Amino acid sequence: MTNIAINLEHSAELLPDKVAIYFGDKSFTYAQLNAAANQVAGGLESLGIGRGDKVALSCPNLPYFPIVYFGILKAGAVVVPVNVLLKAPEIAYLLKDSDTKAFFCFEGTPELPMGAEGRVGFAQAGTCPHFFLITADPARPAPLDGMTTLGMLMHGRSTAGVSANVDATDTALILYTSGTTGKPKGAELSHAAIGMNILACHAFMRATASDVHLVVLPLFHSFGQVVQMCTAILGGGCMVLLPRFDPDAVLAAMQTHGVTVFAGVPTMYIALLNLPGAAERYDMKAIAARLRLGVSGGAAMPVEVIRRFQERFGIAILEGYGLSETSPVAAFSMLEFERVPGSVGKAIWGTQIRVVDPEGNPAPAGQEGEIVIRGHNVMKGYYKRPEATAEAIKDGWFHSGDIGKLDEKGNLFIVDRLKDMIIRGGFNVYPREIEEVLMTHEAVAQAAVIGVPHETHGEEVKAVLVLKPGKTATPEGIVTWAKARMAGYKYPRIVEIVEALPMTATGKVLKRAIKNNA
Repeated sequence: MTNIAINLEHSAELLPDKVAIYFGDKSFTYAQLNAAANQVAGGLESLGIGRGDKVALSCPNLPYFPIVYFGILKAGAVVVPVNVLLKAPEIAYLLKDSDTKAFFCFEGTPELPMGAEGRVGFAQAGTCPHFFLITADPARPAPLDGMTTLGMLMHGRSTAGVSANVDATDTALILYTSGTTGKPKGAELSHAAIGMNILACHAFMRATASDVHLVVLPLFHSFGQVVQMCTAILGGGCMVLLPRFDPDAVLAAMQTHGVTVFAGVPTMYIALLNLPGAAERYDMKAIAARLRLGVSGGAAMPVEVIRRFQERFGIAILEGYGLSETSPVAAFSMLEFERVPGSVGKAIWGTQIRVVDPEGNPAPAGQEGEIVIRGHNVMKGYYKRPEATAEAIKDGWFHSGDIGKLDEKGNLFIVDRLKDMIIRGGFNVYPREIEEVLMTHEAVAQAAVIGVPHETHGEEVKAVLVLKPGKTATPEGIVTWAKARMAGYKYPRIVEIVEALPMTATGKVLKRAIKNNA
């Protein structure tokens, strides 16, 4: 496996004049995208940045993201994606921890001044030699004396070039985990691991050059990067980039560009289903006629949402499962096999998935346990953290910290995060199971279940709900409804109805924030 940037070069050679990216009223062909990435690579090489050097990138879903991303890879360097919502101290930590030699940061907006935060974080780190500001207008002068913009770095550089040679085991990406416990850790992913994941996604999505991928998942996250951006580029498809999720913007883009593939997290599908007046503002029949595939990941999709979306749009939703540490996809549904409700599919080619008990022994079919993964997709380790790596990877098996079960045919079912499990009166309660039931209530749009301290039971089950537009319900009514449908130790005794649930930048429900406010 050579440098994964060759996927862009290959599509640019075969389809030079085909549109690779639509962004607003602008478009970029594959030839233009590849040429711009070559200019970035040339700029980095002129600074002595090359094979194995770390380069950080903080940018929303703009054409600059793939230009800089592939430019870094073409130089043989390692991409360190940075969440655009991070504050200066968090950015400083990532730059220092990853030993970055350059940092590309978008200037941002008045609402999200990521450029200012990035500049302060760069200064606080004090270890990264180069800062490049990505301006909305690449021809605009630098806002401060002595600052270099992306446009300045690229100016006058050759648009020709080929990707630097690397080994299959060389690191392509360092993806930092969310840091739910302690400081974030950087998962090192090789060119081989990412390359094999791209090939797998390309195969089970049946991606072609005629596909139009709507990319609203953040590109700094592995789901948006690998499953969408890299897969679309390998197939020679077109990407429609949206910087943030808005259900109106998504449907408008689907209608304008004839989107064929949509990928999102469950909260996005829920928002599309519950958008008031969508049928009056958009040609839903035309959108459904072009849309051929929905892909979901990042969190378990409620079965009720899958049913409703398939009913509305007439397409299958393929669910997958993975983590930053698994490049990211470990399991995926496949179009050629019958969809098993509630399952995230089977292990992808070349990988193995087991469910194990607390002693590490394989659990029988149908029995819950921790999900462990082995194969080409597993990370090299956590950057500069041998102890954490040894704790996570044992005898070649990566321990996910997720609870799941396998059926007799190898279909994987996600039960919950190990850390989210509630122990009520000695009974294990899995929040996702409760959320699945609550989602079938006619008034419920979203549900998040957490455990809260209780004097006698240890923990009590609490449900935080968002209602569908125009629907009403009371906490007392929900408790009564749930009691009739769940075992006595499972149903939520405490129900809170809110306007919205806190979300991460990738659209996952932020349960830590809910617990902190409980």
